[in-house]
Amino acid sequence: MSSVSAHDITSVFIALALLIATARALGELVRHFHQPAVLGEILAGVLLGPTILGRFAPELQAAIFPAQGSAAVILSGISTLAVTMFLLVAGMEVDFYAAVHQGTATVRISAWGMLVPFTLGLASATLFPTLLMETPSPVFSVFFATALSISALPVVAKILKDINLIKTDLGAIIISAATIDDLCGWMLFAVVLGLVGNYSGTTTAGLPIIATIEITLAFVAVMLTAGRWSINRIMPFMQAHTSWPAGVLGFALAGALACAAFTEYIGIHAIFGAFIFGVAFGDTRHLRERTRATLDQFISFIFAPIFFATIGLRVDFISNFSIVPVLLVLAIAMIGKVGGCYAAGVFSGLSKRESLAIGFAENSRGAMEIILGLLALHAGIIDEKLFVALVIMALVTSAMAGFAMEKVLNRSKPLNFIDLLSAKGFLQNLAAKDTKDAIAQLSAAAAATGGLDEKEIFGKAWERENLVPTGLPGRVAIPHARIKGLQKPVIALGRSYAGVDFNASDGHPALLVFLILTPEEDPRAQLEIIAGIARTFDKQGRAETVARANGFTEILAALKVDE
Repeated sequence: MSSVSAHDITSVFIALALLIATARALGELVRHFHQPAVLGEILAGVLLGPTILGRFAPELQAAIFPAQGSAAVILSGISTLAVTMFLLVAGMEVDFYAAVHQGTATVRISAWGMLVPFTLGLASATLFPTLLMETPSPVFSVFFATALSISALPVVAKILKDINLIKTDLGAIIISAATIDDLCGWMLFAVVLGLVGNYSGTTTAGLPIIATIEITLAFVAVMLTAGRWSINRIMPFMQAHTSWPAGVLGFALAGALACAAFTEYIGIHAIFGAFIFGVAFGDTRHLRERTRATLDQFISFIFAPIFFATIGLRVDFISNFSIVPVLLVLAIAMIGKVGGCYAAGVFSGLSKRESLAIGFAENSRGAMEIILGLLALHAGIIDEKLFVALVIMALVTSAMAGFAMEKVLNRSKPLNFIDLLSAKGFLQNLAAKDTKDAIAQLSAAAAATGGLDEKEIFGKAWERENLVPTGLPGRVAIPHARIKGLQKPVIALGRSYAGVDFNASDGHPALLVFLILTPEEDPRAQLEIIAGIARTFDKQGRAETVARANGFTEILAALKVDE
């Protein structure tokens, strides 16, 4: 019996350690600039792959990430498992039944948002195929049209949460339209994969194309009806008789893998089966939010970085970069999706601003586009140059979506007080005798942080404190002032071991004192920061827990874990 050598196992572990560490580090870095983490995860692969490491140290790159042999096969298998699990989570985001019942506007926006880019993509790939690929495959035009018509539901949902639109009527329309796009797009792509093979009437599984399509449609219909009903009946039993969350998580993973195996067997990629199971599983009313979040975090923070980092290991992004396909793909994708959704929104009675915002939201392709492109690359439908163009298009459309929506709707991302904290503005031991002394010490820290006038800060904050005390229940105080000419909010944080009496309604002295300075011209900023602090410390004992942390880094960590 053949076995994997110790050398191969060592190589795999080293490769995975480097991929996960680099992907998480760069993912956190790009999130600091309000960009999707997937951008950093792909950059990790570009850094460790043939594009950078392979260019300057080819022997080292080949030793760590071999292209052939047992280690390469194991890494490929782990990557396939990772993307399959990621599609399970993506499917759980889909609320198909809510989308269908949202109204005619949603259906119209979804239809036009798919048909317009699909038509443009099909026409471009049919009339000018050599501008996109040197040797187009027989099913290239259908794939290209499908790739341009899909949206990335997880990215859309994240953007709406970031700009506080997720629970609005406009947000419901956007999410519902993206849901229908996702489901229809993956079904179209499943058909395209079914056409790959010898192009003579059979799929890669040896089944007739028509039979594969019929089986695929039947699988979807069964999973979204009988499958959904069965999961609804099984879930209460799992929750009642198994430990949480192990029982439900085990059921979810086993179901996703079983469905993945079925769709792989019939000649459609495994990820489609996992995605459809995720749709059915995520729709059950018995699924707890904590269980959903646990599964999402486990897969999104471990499996997803592995998959997206391995993308950069497969392709040299410098050698395969070509400006013509990149610009052409970007133009067709944006004109088709934004234009189609905009026209449908206006026709449905929405304002021009709302319609344009919907177009930019649906235009974000994100991880879904990248996964489609990679599968097409493996199947021989596209070449590496077009794959690079699709990856760039997915990242550009995702990065610009939130910013464009904010500008169109004249909204801005809600301020998070945690992002405004700094070590320079932190007083480890606020040894203040009284409220006035505490504000004076924090004013000095804030002035040093923002290069401001200490006397002006203290005068305005103390004047405001004398009007209404700023102590909150829960041992927190929020003295604040609006400063003329201030460019952006500044927060100084003091931790008092003995406590400072800010005349809170519960009678307890404050252990944590936040001095909040905001621009005089922006009253919204002050309200959002105060609301965020109040939400964070509304749990009894929360301030005591944070105040016990040792130093600024631990306090920041305690706040972010709670968030």
